[in-house]
Amino acid sequence: MRKICIVTGTRAEYGILKRLMYAIQEDETLELQIIATNMHLSPEFGATYKEILADGFSINKKVEMLLSSDSANATCKSVGLGTIGFADAFEDLKPDLIVVLGDRYEILAAVTTALLYRIPVAHISGGEITEGAYDDAIRNAITKMSHLHFTATEEYRKRVIQMGEQPNRVFNVGAMGVDSIRYVEMMSKDELEKSIGFNLNQPSALITFHPVTLDCNTNSAEQFGNLLQALTNTPELNCLFTYPNSDTDGRILIQMIHDFVEKNKHRAISIPSLGQKRYFSALKEVDVVIGNSSSGIVEVPSFKIPTVNIGIRQKGRIQADSTINCAPLAFDIENAIQHSLTAEFKQKASRTINPYHTPDTVNHILQALKNTDLNDIVIKHFHDL
Repeated sequence: MRKICIVTGTRAEYGILKRLMYAIQEDETLELQIIATNMHLSPEFGATYKEILADGFSINKKVEMLLSSDSANATCKSVGLGTIGFADAFEDLKPDLIVVLGDRYEILAAVTTALLYRIPVAHISGGEITEGAYDDAIRNAITKMSHLHFTATEEYRKRVIQMGEQPNRVFNVGAMGVDSIRYVEMMSKDELEKSIGFNLNQPSALITFHPVTLDCNTNSAEQFGNLLQALTNTPELNCLFTYPNSDTDGRILIQMIHDFVEKNKHRAISIPSLGQKRYFSALKEVDVVIGNSSSGIVEVPSFKIPTVNIGIRQKGRIQADSTINCAPLAFDIENAIQHSLTAEFKQKASRTINPYHTPDTVNHILQALKNTDLNDIVIKHFHDL
């Protein structure tokens, strides 16, 4: 049996990978291995490894790497700890192929270790651009250390090939998160509100703001403070916050969320991790998504609601016309929120077509994982255009 090892470090990434994990587990020719790491193992971020177990999976290895500080120094040390932990995990599990998604630093540690162990890597969501975060460079580094590539659009596929990857190993399969929406059993509004302990009366917003790790003009706390000021100036809006990622300065943003919610208990709540089912159910009920998360660009258009995308963190991604881009300034954010709530723009969002949608994404990936000849695949030849 071919041993396929999934590495996952965040609740959002796991939600996207879950259907592929089930498909691997159910295939008689494949053996699923799971390594949980980083935010999954942190109580501060919801100890979301428990969601993996609750979904019926077994976690083969846990790689502890997240330090209690969110400085650049601590993030760098976390990468080092992750590399040590992945070395031990790969030594024991001896996977035939590793599957990773995205562009986070824990995935960089895993793929760097796999390279030195000569283990082939399948990378999902390469070829994308996010100019405002160091994730952009990490994503490209992961691409060059990977051997199979599954991109979300044809433009992204061409970009991976432009980086020298062999065209027959680069597959445009669409975005897994978009494909999974139709398989999730959504909660009713009453069920969701009871689950989170909050009434999503109209108008309401789901807010996820991550650190902006490459913007030299302003820091993440200043930008997020401007968002909170815009929300203060929009008192009619109910606010459901989810936590940022464990990137540099992430904990500063968490404290700012707590302070805002404490002052606005009548209309604001924070949830460290909604999980995929509650997250999608919330998207079905809210009027707008606000922040700088990739989900606002990739999955949210399928729910036919507006996204207010703040700053440069997602700059470069292909966007649906339900997205409103604005500068990370309180006045601009407030104007964008107000525009998103107009009947005219809501109507526009209701007609949007998601550019990341491709049918049967998971099966396309599964077939490639099953049928690709892995002999000598780690020896890569640069493809010249």
